[in-house]
Amino acid sequence: MSLTVDDRLLELARRDQVDDAAFVACIRESLPYAWSVVSDVVQRMRAGDAGFADNQTPPPDERSRGELLRVLASDAMRGALERHFGVVLAFQNCHRLAAFAPGAAGTAERHAVFVSPRAQLLNQSPDLIDC
Repeated sequence: MSLTVDDRLLELARRDQVDDAAFVACIRESLPYAWSVVSDVVQRMRAGDAGFADNQTPPPDERSRGELLRVLASDAMRGALERHFGVVLAFQNCHRLAAFAPGAAGTAERHAVFVSPRAQLLNQSPDLIDC
């Protein structure tokens, strides 16, 4: 299961009353490793002047890898995180997450390069074959 949803939030969902803040809180609590990776990448992006930062550190274990895959594979979760942090997220393989500052100089070009087939192929290695 991707998220641990308490009864209160589940009831709000049944009534179509879930806002982003409640959903983001659920993501943060349910997927702490994924939250920490996204938060770290966004923080480093904001601290730099390139409008971009990425994570190249593989997850410490399969549970952590699964969290990152789930949060980024879900359109709802990924979209909520992008809105929450005000970024565009991109993902390669099992762990290479990047955050881009929308509108920053060179960001569109850098994003296009990051999500290209060429970049995906160049990011392959034997130790990532099972991800």
